[in-house]
Amino acid sequence: MPTSTARRRAAFRARIDQRNALIVPGAFNALAARVAADSGFEALYLTGAGVTNMSLGLPDLGFIGLNEMAGHTTRIRDAVELPLIVDADTGFGNALNVRHTIRALERAGADAIQLEDQVMPKKCGHFAGKQVIPTAEMVGKLHAAVDAREDSNLLIVARTDAAAVHGFDDAIERAHRFAEAGADVLFIEAVETPDEIARMPAMFDAPLLLNIVIGGKTPTTPQRELAALGYGVVLYANAALQGAVLGMQRALGRLRDDGKLDEDPDLVVPFGERQRLVGKPLFDSLDAKYAAG
Repeated sequence: MPTSTARRRAAFRARIDQRNALIVPGAFNALAARVAADSGFEALYLTGAGVTNMSLGLPDLGFIGLNEMAGHTTRIRDAVELPLIVDADTGFGNALNVRHTIRALERAGADAIQLEDQVMPKKCGHFAGKQVIPTAEMVGKLHAAVDAREDSNLLIVARTDAAAVHGFDDAIERAHRFAEAGADVLFIEAVETPDEIARMPAMFDAPLLLNIVIGGKTPTTPQRELAALGYGVVLYANAALQGAVLGMQRALGRLRDDGKLDEDPDLVVPFGERQRLVGKPLFDSLDAKYAAG
């Protein structure tokens, strides 16, 4: 009988194959994952940029590694039951490192793992100055990823950053090669025009992921249009992060200016809501259940 993990992965694969532009928000820690789940989203993305920004206070320039991402994967998997796409950057090395990365993240609770073709150390996909490895090298990494997974329903998401380096046509050619290598979902990063967005889904048999970076290079496009085009996933990797930063700035600005901060619903969630989101009622009930007496 399939395990709950196997059932979740199989259902997630089927959901993406519907190609109706499933919106997937990014989470940078377990609480962000709980908020997204509580908001009604069907899947989550563990964002490397978000972990870097929020945990280290640094830009997305390749400062984190496998241990950080595996640790966050474990914590998010413990916090929510939603399908989880994990950003594995370049796989943290060559094809052998990719093999180790896939094994570690699958066991930590990932349901899909994203690999990209940038040169290490990578940069945010919407930064200037990116470089990409040869197509053949990335194909070898993808072969290693496919071979390393224990569950065939663990999705391998193959991202190319070649559009910004060699142009749109080269990125399309790479994506075809990545699909031939066994990638389940294709991710062409930082496309810049509505025409490119409109053309891509019809070019591939595999489902596509479109990454919308708020303030980035890719035009924000309504979900209904992307669903009509046949996208499998629409990623908003750092919407929660940017919203959280704005919330902190507003709340702390009020505290600085007024010298006090009340339970203002326009600035902070109530104390009780915070406890609900982190599951305190459950632990209260468990404490009563296990109490001596």
